[in-house]
Amino acid sequence: MDGKILAEKLLEYASVHLHLQPCDRDYVRNLLLSQLGESAACAAPPAYDAAGEDVPDALMEELRAYGIGRGLCTEESAERFCVGIFGLLTPLPSEINRVFGQLRNERGPQAACDWFYDLCVKNGYIQKTAVARNLKWAYEDGDNRLEITVNLSKPEKSNKDIARARLAPQGEKYPACLLCKENEGFEGTATHPARRNLRTVKMRLGGQPWFMQYSPYAYYDEHCIVVNERHVPMNVDAGTPGKLLDFVDLLPNYFVGSNASLPIVGGSILSHEHFQGGRHLMPMHGAKIGKEYRSGRFPGLRVGILNWYNSAVQCEGTDRGQVEAFAAQVIGAWSGYDCPACDVFSHTGETPHNAVTPICRKQGDTYLFTMILRNNRTSERYPDGIFHVHPEYLNIKSEGIGLIEAMGLFILPPRLKRQLGGIEAILCGEAPYLPAELEDPANDLYVHRAMIAELAGQGLAATRAEAHARVERYVDRVCAGILDNTAVFKRDEAGRRGFDGFMKALGLSEV
Repeated sequence: MDGKILAEKLLEYASVHLHLQPCDRDYVRNLLLSQLGESAACAAPPAYDAAGEDVPDALMEELRAYGIGRGLCTEESAERFCVGIFGLLTPLPSEINRVFGQLRNERGPQAACDWFYDLCVKNGYIQKTAVARNLKWAYEDGDNRLEITVNLSKPEKSNKDIARARLAPQGEKYPACLLCKENEGFEGTATHPARRNLRTVKMRLGGQPWFMQYSPYAYYDEHCIVVNERHVPMNVDAGTPGKLLDFVDLLPNYFVGSNASLPIVGGSILSHEHFQGGRHLMPMHGAKIGKEYRSGRFPGLRVGILNWYNSAVQCEGTDRGQVEAFAAQVIGAWSGYDCPACDVFSHTGETPHNAVTPICRKQGDTYLFTMILRNNRTSERYPDGIFHVHPEYLNIKSEGIGLIEAMGLFILPPRLKRQLGGIEAILCGEAPYLPAELEDPANDLYVHRAMIAELAGQGLAATRAEAHARVERYVDRVCAGILDNTAVFKRDEAGRRGFDGFMKALGLSEV
């Protein structure tokens, strides 16, 4: 493979997709030749239709093979080598921010986001091909719907892993975590992913420096991560609503939300304050207010309990000040609220258990601010969390139910593609049903033995498609059940009384 020819192909791709300017072409060519171990340029550049490449996968693979073949990298370091080259071809952060700001001012927020998102796909940071392989379907459940994905790129983390990471001492590791601003342009190591092609957009939220980047393994349309430039722990308090409102004022085309700041009910990274957002309308966004309340303190707001699985308070209004103040009131009140009838206790000694998952978006001039009430207490019966996934559902989802799942989009672990396929084979007779073998913990389907027994009890499926539908319906019901598990106020009489008591504690009266 000729490195000179590869350099020309990379230059052409960067000119078409990554905004490489003609006056920079010779300069970047020489950088590429140096990285590729070549001492001179190609005398006759090859014909190459870069415009036909929607993603850089083919070039990345060619670059990977070249690097290994020439001894410039190993199999283990090949990804860092390829990402480093594409990082070199990507505009500098200053140029990214200049163009983003200009497009936002001249053509609007969505035009700026379209440009930035496309660049992050074209430089390989957003791994579009990997995302497209994920399994996806929707579940219509009465007035609500859920979206379910089996994410083939996301490793499964336990709640214990997340809690350990939160409490681990912060040493001299650089960057300190996967979200830190120092990741932008970082070469990567054997234990830290390459980020040479990462680019971010700077912004100020709550008077502090933050930045926005896209998720490399997007869970939904234009999935973005909004990160505090300081490496400080997650903390949802009275200042959080103002930060979320600042974001939707800047980018009203996106929603934004924060994970709760406690283990079990929070996200997978609790050591660094960040939000998640994007263009996608989440299933929860389609839910309506089921029970409405009136506030004498905030007369300009429509307030109520959302008709949703878990326990969510929503306010709507055009007065940003009232929205911010009401959201802060809810966060403060919930932090110390107890409801023994619903097994909700805010503290054990000095240990807090109540937390809020706040979410914000705009419709025209109206702010919609939703607060999902969470509690991370455990018990002898539910050692993983009283309001966490209950044991009968852990075979499908064992991780904490954070912001995204709480809003109705389930990110299920990659193992399920293999395991659910194995279950389908049993249900349609392609594989034998051997209950005794499923009792062996070493069996890949051991965790699903109760699910298999239930589905097999319905009789043999006539076709693989029928078996697939049966399995999918089971997963649908599990996901709905998991969200019911997370509700601090269940959808029963005790839960309704408990929720009404909290709303009245806020000074609200039922309409």
